[in-house]
Amino acid sequence: MKVVMRSDVDGVGKKGDVIEVSKGYARNFLIPSGKALFASPGTVDQALAMKRSRDLKDAKDRESAQTIASTLVATPITIHAKAGTNGKLFGSVTAGDIADAVQTKVGMKIDRKKFQLDEHIRAVGTYDVQVRLHPDVRFTLVVEVTAES
Repeated sequence: MKVVMRSDVDGVGKKGDVIEVSKGYARNFLIPSGKALFASPGTVDQALAMKRSRDLKDAKDRESAQTIASTLVATPITIHAKAGTNGKLFGSVTAGDIADAVQTKVGMKIDRKKFQLDEHIRAVGTYDVQVRLHPDVRFTLVVEVTAES
C-alpha cells in the first residue's frame, strides 16, 4: 500500500516521502497515529511540495553549518577552570561549558548536543572536540583548558 509520510519515522521514511508499506502497518499504525496518509493523486502532489521544501531547508541548513564550521575551525576556544597544582581540574569541563565558551567568544549559540565528547575533560591541556552541526558537516574544534588564576 502506498502512503505519504507526514512526519519522519526511523527506518521507514521522512516527511514528504511516498513509500510502499504493508497494508496492516499502514492501517494499524501509520495512518491512525497521523504519521502517514493514504497516497491519493492529490496527496502525492502535496508530498512532492513537502519534499521540495524539506530539500531547500536542508540545503540552507547545510550552508549555514558550513559557514559556522569555517569560522570555528580557525578559532581555538579557551576555557578557564579551577585546577590543582598537578593540573587536575576541580570538577570537569562538559559540552555545555564548551557551548557557553563558543557563544561568549564567537557569539554563535550552538546546542551542547552537537559537541561529541567521549568523556568530560578533567585536566588542563589542549583537546580536539568533534562537532557535528549537520549530518554532512563535521569538524574538529580545538579547546584549550587553562588553570584559573
